[in-house]
Amino acid sequence: MASAEPSESQIRSPAGIAAGTVHEAEPSEPILRLTGIRKHYGDVVALDGVDLSLARGEFLAILGPSGSGKTTTLRIVGGFVAPDSGRIELSGRDVTALRANRRDVNTVFQSYALFPHMTVRDNVGYGLKVKRVSRAERNARISEALALVQLSHAGDRRPGELSGGMQQRVALARALVNRPSVLLLDEPLGALDRKLRDEMQLELREMQSQLGMTFMYVTHDQEEALGMSDRLVVMREGRIEQSGLPAAVYDNPATLWVAGFVGASNRLTGTVRELGELVRMECDFGSIVGAKPHGELRVGERATAVLRPEHVAITDERPASEHNAVRVQIQEVLNVGSQLRCVAFTPGGLKLSVWQSRIDGRTSVHSGEEAWLSWSPEPVHVYPDRDERASQSPPS
Repeated sequence: MASAEPSESQIRSPAGIAAGTVHEAEPSEPILRLTGIRKHYGDVVALDGVDLSLARGEFLAILGPSGSGKTTTLRIVGGFVAPDSGRIELSGRDVTALRANRRDVNTVFQSYALFPHMTVRDNVGYGLKVKRVSRAERNARISEALALVQLSHAGDRRPGELSGGMQQRVALARALVNRPSVLLLDEPLGALDRKLRDEMQLELREMQSQLGMTFMYVTHDQEEALGMSDRLVVMREGRIEQSGLPAAVYDNPATLWVAGFVGASNRLTGTVRELGELVRMECDFGSIVGAKPHGELRVGERATAVLRPEHVAITDERPASEHNAVRVQIQEVLNVGSQLRCVAFTPGGLKLSVWQSRIDGRTSVHSGEEAWLSWSPEPVHVYPDRDERASQSPPS
């Protein structure tokens, strides 16, 4: 009687790409270490055993949907929220039970919380005055902090006389003047318009690099997280889903959920037909071949292929390959600077997104026309569908 167990050739669980959560090695001598941090609000689990370390001088971004635990993590580090269990170490010292004003950290929030009746210099130096730092040292450190944020000329103004970007710089200077071991930033650019946010992103990154400071930066803005950080942590439901270099998280999402949350993606569902160096799937419109399998794939079982829109090409003629090609109708075209962003539908009604450079690709695509979409196997990730319930993408 034949065995019901699949043979090794019918199962693919690739080395180096484990199913589920993936973390890079933590810093060997961290300036900040969180161990087993848990936090509940009634029956709601805000943090579920979070382990996280920051190296001195590192820019760490924490990204996640609402309710993922990213802000709770930052507030626990800052001393504004006490964990139910776990340990927080700062420069090798246990600070879990210390109050916020006893920790060598400072926090910059989205709301600047500047004193409207005080000048910029008085706002920046307020914390030093409370700590009874001498007037001479206080003035020197205020001048240094204002110079760092390019506001030396605005010291005698009041917050109401400043633009939003300048007020944000004052809030930064107020935190920098204390020379904290770790600077915590909670959605600091969220209240700014897009152009000003882009400018402040560059300034923040340059400042952090210049000073060699350690930043923990919480944001829901993926461009900020991917573009500014040295290391990216993706959180979901109180746990760290994946951490690593920003490009590595984007290019090699560890789970189907991360693939759907970080960046834009197309999801193609089908049945696994062949396993080897490449995975071949059969879907409604034909054959898909992918080079990046994840988890334990089995021949005959359902799987989902994930493909970034920028990896899809648009042509008028049918591609030569029998795999990774589909005839579509273009429904919507957006001209976004140097990029064309298209929404297309297959004959079976599957929606696909395509981002094409206007420099390297076609210069025009029109709504209503038919075209061929194609892509190479290299950027195609394939995940087993039996993990789908645990890896549901967040709502868009």
